[in-house]
Amino acid sequence: MNAKKAVIIGGTGLIGSKLARLLALKGLDVVAAAPNTGVNSVTGQGVAETLKGADILVDVSNAMSFDPSEVRAFFETSGRNLTTAAAVAGVSHYVVLSIVGTDRMPDNGYFQGKLVQEEIVAASGLPYTIVRSTQFFEFLGPIADSYTKEGEVKLSGGQFQPIAADNVAGFLADVALEAPHNGRVEIGGPVRAPFDRVVDHYLRGRGDVRSVKRDADTDYFGGHVEPLSLVPLGEYRVGALDLDSWLAAQTTSH
Repeated sequence: MNAKKAVIIGGTGLIGSKLARLLALKGLDVVAAAPNTGVNSVTGQGVAETLKGADILVDVSNAMSFDPSEVRAFFETSGRNLTTAAAVAGVSHYVVLSIVGTDRMPDNGYFQGKLVQEEIVAASGLPYTIVRSTQFFEFLGPIADSYTKEGEVKLSGGQFQPIAADNVAGFLADVALEAPHNGRVEIGGPVRAPFDRVVDHYLRGRGDVRSVKRDADTDYFGGHVEPLSLVPLGEYRVGALDLDSWLAAQTTSH
């Protein structure tokens, strides 16, 4: 019997490369697809050929922009190209990595682009699961940098619950092999705390001397942050790795 074929769109990136390894270890025939491997979900290049014979499609691709119109165009075009090709190929499970809170932050252009992507997949008629994740530990540094002015980091005090990319990839591998949920699964880290405190903890753990100040008016990439905008509201799967353990692992691996 031939191994199941899984195609990962965005398969050479942070999450995709980890997921590719995990699915290969589970005995799947894995194709890590990305523009640098000749597969472009926006132009359609290589998509139909790559999906031929695929049982599972996992989309972990990112728009390389925060401009709302560019993000929307990316996810809309990519989503339509992929759902069309997946239907032709007879894909039996379409898994999309999205973000917790996409439907609760209407002014965040990236979140709105992801929401469009979710809607396209949900309306496609294909068996699907949308995995909404909280933000990754790996993004805490770039977030701090984005909100630094004159050596001070200003962030909202809304609740935040980051998760390790390794745990995200693990959950995606599990979901990909489950029966399609035809709905959403949410995942988050093990600790929930105010946004500013999480980033302060991260910076202290990295020996970064920047001060962190809470500012209720600070947005999140254009979106107003309510107390629960960025955390799961219902049931969710909890990543095992906490921030201190993740920081310790970063120190030992460098």
